[in-house]
Amino acid sequence: MDHKTQLNGPGFIRNINAANFDHIALEAFRYQYEHNSLYQSFTDALHIIPATVKRIEDIPFLPISFFKTHKVLTGPEPEALLIFESSGTTGEQTSRHCVTDSALYEEALLRGFNEFYGAPSGYVILALLPSYLERKNASLVHMASVLMKESGQPENGFYLDEQEKLQKTLRALEARQQPTILLGVTFALLDFSERFPMKLKHTIVMETGGMKGRRKEMTRAEVHDFLKKNVKVSEVHSEYGMTELLSQAYSQGEGIFRSSATMKVLVRDVNDPLDVRTQGTGGLNVIDLANINSCCFIATEDIGTVYEKGEFEVLGRMDNAMLRGCNLLIL
Repeated sequence: MDHKTQLNGPGFIRNINAANFDHIALEAFRYQYEHNSLYQSFTDALHIIPATVKRIEDIPFLPISFFKTHKVLTGPEPEALLIFESSGTTGEQTSRHCVTDSALYEEALLRGFNEFYGAPSGYVILALLPSYLERKNASLVHMASVLMKESGQPENGFYLDEQEKLQKTLRALEARQQPTILLGVTFALLDFSERFPMKLKHTIVMETGGMKGRRKEMTRAEVHDFLKKNVKVSEVHSEYGMTELLSQAYSQGEGIFRSSATMKVLVRDVNDPLDVRTQGTGGLNVIDLANINSCCFIATEDIGTVYEKGEFEVLGRMDNAMLRGCNLLIL
C-alpha cells in the first residue's frame, strides 16, 4: 500500500466507513510503527511484533499521558500548523498535540458533525466557553471556530462572561424559530440556566464536560436533569473530545455516545491494559484515524462502558491507583 496517498489528507478521511474501518486501522498501526519512533519504541517495549497484530484489539494503545511528556508525531517533523494544548493548574504539565494538517482535521470534524446534525449552515452556533477562551490553543475553541465559519450565520459568537447578552440573543433566535446550537462547558451552562431560565424549543444544548472545582461535582444525569428543568429541553446533548483526539463522539441524549466515522472506542481491563475488548466496562481506548500524523491509538484515563453496537457511556475518571497500573506501560 502507498501510505502517503492512502493514509493522509482530507481524501483519506472521506474514504473511511464502517466496512473498512478495521482494515484501515491495522494499516495505520503498521504505518505509525514504521514512521513514529516513540510509538515504535513503546510497541517494542511491550514485545509486540507488528506482523502478528491481526485484530484492532491487539494493537498497542499509547497512554494518553505521553502527550504531556513527549512530542507525538508520525513522519518527518514539519512546522506544526496548529498546537492544541490542554488546560492544567499552575505548574501542572499540559498535553500538547501537534496538528500538522489542518485540512485533514477540519474534514474529520465536519464529516462527524454532518453525520449527527447535518450541515453547520443550518444552525446559529453560540459557544459559552469561559475557561477555554481564557487560554490559548484550546482545541474546543478551534472546533467551535471551524463550525462557526462553516455556519456563516451573523449571530454566531463566543461568550465569556456576557450571560445577559447571551440570553437576549437566544430569546431573539427563539422568537424567529432559528435552529441554534448552544455549545458550552458544563459549569457555565449550569450557571447560565440558573440565572436565566427559559424555554428553548429551537435550540440544542450541548455540554462538553468540565466542572474543575467551579461548582459542586454532579453526575452527568444530575447535570442534564438540572439543565432540562431550567431551559425546558427534552434532551441535553454532549460532545466527547479532547486535546489528544481530532475526532469527536456525540450524545443526543441519556449520555450515550456514538462515534463519528473516523473514531472507534474499545475497552481495556483496568488491571491488564493489554486485555482489550470491543465491549464491556473498563478503561476507554480510542482509535482515532484522524490522528494519522500523531498517534491513532490512545488509552484514555476515562472509565466507561462500550455496548454491542459500539455506543459508549463515560462513567468517570481513573483514580491514582488505576493510573499507576496503566503507567506500568510507560517507558
